[in-house]
Amino acid sequence: MAEATNLVLVPGLLCTKALWAPQLAALGDIAAMRVADHTRHDSMAAIAESILAVAPERFALAGLSMGGFISFEIVRQAPQRVTKLALLDTSARPDLPERRAQRLARNELARREGAGAVQDELMPALVHKDRLADKAFVDTVRQMAVDTGAEALQRQHAALMARPDSRPLLASIRCPTLVIVGREDALTPPELAQEIAGGIAGAKLEIIPDCGHLATMEQPDAVNRAMRAWLTG
Repeated sequence: MAEATNLVLVPGLLCTKALWAPQLAALGDIAAMRVADHTRHDSMAAIAESILAVAPERFALAGLSMGGFISFEIVRQAPQRVTKLALLDTSARPDLPERRAQRLARNELARREGAGAVQDELMPALVHKDRLADKAFVDTVRQMAVDTGAEALQRQHAALMARPDSRPLLASIRCPTLVIVGREDALTPPELAQEIAGGIAGAKLEIIPDCGHLATMEQPDAVNRAMRAWLTG
């Protein structure tokens, strides 16, 4: 059997290892996986540096949402170490002023009521409308925020608000790249995924039907199939 690929998985805002649980369960036969910690620093550069410090020398890299922004920064800092890249439900663009204002308001909400309250506010945009009535699923998404906590959220928001525009980086990415997006993703809609895939030579775009922003959890079978093909291709 061929040696398993090293795969670093980067969660999104207010997300934990649970975001990647279906992939950790399904892809272990072909990948040696680890989930990055993106909670301890307040800039994209520092988060990426901390992940690179403990990552294998060469590795495949997958990031969802904020994890995608971090993945761009990892590629910016150490392109020679990333063998394959998967970008899920994310954007290459910087924060707009109105998004920054929302983040600052949500910092206040988190300080008052906890990070779970922020996830409650985000939930209709995070999850496909058909999953909002699935209490167990929604509870799992909320628990990720509770486990992350208000202080880490504020560090994540600081990093997000100051992140660079990654569109100029796209043309320099040379490794095999997979771009995945939920067709009904309200936070980073398919046109943003199309922009990323269009900017990276040879990138493969997968638009997953009946799926919101948290594709890894909402449609794990489709994501697992796409990631398996990407890892073994």
